[in-house]
Amino acid sequence: MITQQSLVEFLDRFFNVDRYPEEERGGIYQLSDRPIRRLGLALEPIPQIDYWITKNQIDALFLHRPWQFNSDLDIGIVFYHLAFDERLTLGFNLQLADVLSLVNVQPFGYKADRAIGMIGEVPSQSFERYCVQVREIFGGYESANTYSCSEANGQTDTTGKVAIVGSMNDGLIRSAAEQGATVYITGQFRVSAKQAVLDTGMGVIEVGHRRCEQWGLRTLSAVLRQRWSALRTIVIS
Repeated sequence: MITQQSLVEFLDRFFNVDRYPEEERGGIYQLSDRPIRRLGLALEPIPQIDYWITKNQIDALFLHRPWQFNSDLDIGIVFYHLAFDERLTLGFNLQLADVLSLVNVQPFGYKADRAIGMIGEVPSQSFERYCVQVREIFGGYESANTYSCSEANGQTDTTGKVAIVGSMNDGLIRSAAEQGATVYITGQFRVSAKQAVLDTGMGVIEVGHRRCEQWGLRTLSAVLRQRWSALRTIVIS
C-alpha cells in the first residue's frame, strides 16, 4: 500500500532535500491517511481543481507551487518547489542529460554549494540539428540562435559540448565557453548576458520556463510509476 508518508520518503530521497534549508525542503502540504492508488501531478492548482480531483478519483496530489491552496476533500497534498526546479528542469538533471545524449556530464555553476547546471559532450552535429532534438524533447522552444563567426562566414556550426543551466548571466556564459561549451540551453534569455554571448559566439537555446517545468512533471510521473508499478499517475498539463 502506498501512503502519503511512503511517497514523501521516496521524494525526499529522490530530490535529496537534505541539501536545502528547512523552509525549502517541501514535503507534506495537506495531511491525509488515505491510501494512494491514483496520484495527480500539477504545477499549480487549476480552476475547479476539486472537481477534477473527484472526477479522476485522485487519492493524492503533487504540486510544484501549492501556495495558498486548500482543499476540503480528504486528499493528501505534497509539494516540492526549489528541489523540483533544480532536479527536474534545467539544473543538474541526469534524466535530461540522458535524453539530450550528453556524456561525460559534469556539474556546472554553483549556488549554496549546489550545482545549478551541467556540461556534457554530445555527438558532433550542426546547431540546427541539435535544435530539432531539443524541440522534440520539450515540445518547442522560445528561441534558438548561434552567434559564432562561422555562421557569419556561411559555415555550419558544430555542436560538441553543451551547457544546460537554469540561470543565465555574463559570468556563466563566459565560464561555459572556457570549459568548451558551444551551446547553452536555458529557460529564459537574459539581456544582461548578451555581450558575453556575442563575445564567445555561444549558441543559445531558450526553452521557456514553463516548458521546462512541464517536462519535469512528466518525468516525475514516469519515475513514480517505475517505483510503484501499481500506481496510476495523471498529469495536469
